[in-house]
Amino acid sequence: LILIGGFVQLLAGFLAFRKYDHLGGSAFLTFSALWSSYGATRIISGHSLDAGAGNAEGFTAGSVAFLVLNAFLIILASSFNVVLLCVTLAMELLSVCFLLFTLENLPLPLETVTLSTFSILCFYGATASLANCMFGKDLLLMGPPLFTPGSPKKDNPDPPPCVCPKSHCTSGLRTIAELLDTGAVCGVPTDTVYALAASCKHPQAIEKVYRIKERPQEKPICIFISNLDQLRAAAPPISPLLWEFMENVYPGGIGCIIQKGEWLKKLGVGAGYSRVGTHDSIMIRVPDLTVLVHLIDMTGPLAITSANPSGEVDSTHHDMVISRLGHKLEGVLCDGESDEVVASTVVNCTKIDESGITIVREGCIPAGKVLQIFERVKNR
Repeated sequence: LILIGGFVQLLAGFLAFRKYDHLGGSAFLTFSALWSSYGATRIISGHSLDAGAGNAEGFTAGSVAFLVLNAFLIILASSFNVVLLCVTLAMELLSVCFLLFTLENLPLPLETVTLSTFSILCFYGATASLANCMFGKDLLLMGPPLFTPGSPKKDNPDPPPCVCPKSHCTSGLRTIAELLDTGAVCGVPTDTVYALAASCKHPQAIEKVYRIKERPQEKPICIFISNLDQLRAAAPPISPLLWEFMENVYPGGIGCIIQKGEWLKKLGVGAGYSRVGTHDSIMIRVPDLTVLVHLIDMTGPLAITSANPSGEVDSTHHDMVISRLGHKLEGVLCDGESDEVVASTVVNCTKIDESGITIVREGCIPAGKVLQIFERVKNR
């Protein structure tokens, strides 16, 4: 009977591990080892150890080891439930019986009471666990833990300093679009790194971008449009070579600097005309990011610059934008990690027909690749 009990304990331990109950599994495997050892010695030796003093000393040392190990299980079980705690206490008493047995000083009434108590507790614990697991509620009480391990209380996370909707939600895009339409400055994802965006209809918002970034006034801000057809509809005086070049680089991480003119107002730049680009030129980019393209379709052209304090590294996650500039912004469109770790490549195309193009800033697109595209277009 004792050996059968050991097998049942072993089975219970494996089942507990399958349910990721590491404490229960360890406890039952320990119980199985003690139960089987105790049963084996009782069967082999009867009511006294006749195997010799050497063996008796080994069994005594083993019973002491069980006592120490089970003491740790008692401490752990007290943080789970009353039934498991009682089982471990009964097992500790059984370890004492094992120790007395190895010393040939075990009273039979003590052994009988201990085994009976342990059997009843194990039967109740197994029945309660099975019933509660099958029906999904506490049909048989297991009792509360005696104490709960203390853990440092986590303060409620501070609310974000600005509106932070998710990019995959239509409501999130609408929220940011509405903010931009009212003259707000928001952080947005691009196909390179995160950027600050302001509506070109609100020059005061573009001025605010300069203040937020502490950007020198002599550094121009570019504009983003959603597709090249928008540019065609504005009918800028662009040569066939430049049109062909832009068709090969848009959409993507290349921005083209072209001649500025009144056609920008047809594009939808409006009141922000004097605050984007320089007096004579403007950089235009068509991003290769669906979320941003949809946003631009809702707001019109956006004045864009990287979302970082001037002179610092680019922001490659919305959390970086929120932590660095969130307290100065009205909103951040959250889109996770950016696709690139550096900004776009900027190409001066104002003299493309006379002397070709000039790489102003090498970014995510290598300068060599840009020049290859231009040469291919020019030869064609």
